[in-house]
Amino acid sequence: MSWGFVFALGVTAFAFKVLGLVLVGDREMPPVLDRCLVLIPAALIAAIVVKDTFSIGQHLQLDARAVGVGAAAIAAWRKLPLVAVIVIGAATTAAVRAVA
Repeated sequence: MSWGFVFALGVTAFAFKVLGLVLVGDREMPPVLDRCLVLIPAALIAAIVVKDTFSIGQHLQLDARAVGVGAAAIAAWRKLPLVAVIVIGAATTAAVRAVA
């Protein structure tokens, strides 16, 4: 991937954001659309985490990463600080890889 391509993608993404501001402006969004738009970032992050946890290239893989994500999910569910969640997930993954 070339730097020109990366730059073009960045400019395009910025242009789409500006276009949205220009088209929508100060208009109020319908409540249904507003509720849906709020959920999009969480859904995208969840999809990226699941894809990176359970796949290697084009193949599904169940390995130590799944155990680490599970431990991190439990830590997040217990409302631990974000740094602790990350450390617990990484440490669990490392421990499972060391044992296996």
